[in-house]
Amino acid sequence: MSRLSHFNEAGEARMVDVSGKAATARSARAHAFVRIRPAVLKQLPRNPKGNPLEVARIAGVMAAKRTADLIPLCHPLALTRVEVETAVEKNGVRIVSLASTEAATGVEMEALTAAAIAALTVYDMIKALDKSIEIGEICLLEKSGGKSGDYRRPAGFVPVPRRTAQPK
Repeated sequence: MSRLSHFNEAGEARMVDVSGKAATARSARAHAFVRIRPAVLKQLPRNPKGNPLEVARIAGVMAAKRTADLIPLCHPLALTRVEVETAVEKNGVRIVSLASTEAATGVEMEALTAAAIAALTVYDMIKALDKSIEIGEICLLEKSGGKSGDYRRPAGFVPVPRRTAQPK
């Protein structure tokens, strides 16, 4: 088993030194699901704050760009691409994010941050309608590039949206 890279030999937290690593193309996709009662989902198009899915999408993109400000030991990355997709489903809103860069370290945290903040934004946009909304299933779907190689969540996980769906 690998050792945790964010701790030195004395057990103190540290930022990983990536200065000796080559910059390579890296990408990651992450997922979140916001569980919302069907009656509340039907009200999304009439939200007085605006389209919750569009606001969440933009919030996710902005959050990915600020990940190093939110997660203490993350390296600031020059992101080359960030996308956040949302889809209304029977029991809520599915969110999938994608982050890409050409860097000496991975971009998983940026993808996860985008998905998580987009989910929190959906909650914020509709919390007046229902306080029982749940955010869950935040996870890495896949990553590519870097020393640890590619990763893909095993088959059988939830389907992912291919474009931003507008509330109906």
